[in-house]
Amino acid sequence: MSEYHTPVLLKESVSALAIRKGGVYVDATFGGGGHSREILSRLEGNSKLIAYDRDPEALKNAPDDKRLILVHNNFRFLQNYIRLNGFDKVDGILADLGVSSHQFDTEERGFSFRFDARLDMRMSRMSKISAEDIVNDYDEDQLTKVLREWGEVDNSRRVARLICSEREKRRIITTTDFNNVLDPVIPKFGGHKILAKIYQALRIEVNGEMKSLEGFLNDTLKVLAPGGRLVVITYHSLEDRMVKNFMKTGNTEGVLNKDFYGNKETPFELITRKPVLPQEEEISSNTRARSAKLRVAEKKDIN
Repeated sequence: MSEYHTPVLLKESVSALAIRKGGVYVDATFGGGGHSREILSRLEGNSKLIAYDRDPEALKNAPDDKRLILVHNNFRFLQNYIRLNGFDKVDGILADLGVSSHQFDTEERGFSFRFDARLDMRMSRMSKISAEDIVNDYDEDQLTKVLREWGEVDNSRRVARLICSEREKRRIITTTDFNNVLDPVIPKFGGHKILAKIYQALRIEVNGEMKSLEGFLNDTLKVLAPGGRLVVITYHSLEDRMVKNFMKTGNTEGVLNKDFYGNKETPFELITRKPVLPQEEEISSNTRARSAKLRVAEKKDIN
């Protein structure tokens, strides 16, 4: 499990669930199973854990535990599979939104600009569209939008135009091909940060990450029991902004609704006013933890 992925903010996130005896809990992003194992170690009575992951390789990490129900699907279908497994409400939901170390470090998955591999980036091999398809088939406007919205790339139009120009000469197939195409817009110093933003944009588009996150968050309102905790670990500003808005207002746009008397109508009580960040000791042992932010909210009893 540790070789597959080192869980981030492990104790902090699982403790934030405030696990109760006999409760039903969800690990929405199973990955290497680190968070799930910690949750299982704290369950008492007839408690259950439902864990989701769309990557079949992640499912190989499942422990042999009768209290665990493993769902091979996207967490955007949260409510469907909770109901399918015979539950109406759950008492806590945890989601670690980071891409697993295994996916980044497996060269042939094409997630990282550090390796020479086919441009893929699919979290599920069943997905039809890959990063190669986006780079070669999206028009300039589409590429610009992807780079600007999902990667927050400053010169997104210039990058998109460069890609479109170079692919007319030959198809861009591998990460090395792509890196060579991008070379004119990557500075000599700090260039890895620009590359990381571009690769992030493609990965989010390939996997529909923001749409999945929005669907997942909306479903949490439907399945969380009053007093149930929503615990989310984010890694970049786009997803953190969405989670922050949702916990504060009950919608991903961050629109605060008020009743007839002007009182704020929010379905959650914020447990963390500011995000919990990893300690320096954790960051030094796992550099991928450096951008992690933990947010926690509790479902109100509005009846």
